[in-house]
Amino acid sequence: MDFETIPLKDLHFPPVIDWWPLAIGWQVLIIIIFIFCCYLLHKMYLRWNENKARRIAIVELKALKIKFENNKDPAFLIKQLSELLRRTMLAYVDRKEVAGLTGTEWLEFLDRGLEEKYFTLGIGQLIESLPYKNLDKHDKDIDIENLIDIVLKRLKTPIQGGIS
Repeated sequence: MDFETIPLKDLHFPPVIDWWPLAIGWQVLIIIIFIFCCYLLHKMYLRWNENKARRIAIVELKALKIKFENNKDPAFLIKQLSELLRRTMLAYVDRKEVAGLTGTEWLEFLDRGLEEKYFTLGIGQLIESLPYKNLDKHDKDIDIENLIDIVLKRLKTPIQGGIS
């Protein structure tokens, strides 16, 4: 028997299955994943935008620190730190709650959410009292680096009852 003389036809393979168009289940899954990614991006943008005042305040704090290193005027620095804290807190909490606070109430507000009472019991008290005192007697005793670190910690820590 001669195999070359047998009338056989070549094998015919079915066409290759294309990737597109996908089945409806895959299309729905892709749409759901796309919507979820858009939602996450939107939430990340909102979170980033909420922290805008905090980022600006931290940059201003660094600039104040550089100014202080140049002119060595603690009264000016403490006054500027107080103003910076007030402006930043007004960005996160209702104006009615923050604008009228003075004295120990203001310091207690600044301590909200911090692990220690840096402002009511610590060096943070200087922010409330020192701008109105004669600094000649107090120049040697002020730990400006520690005060700046406390203000930075306050700026970085979310306020309880306010926006995180």
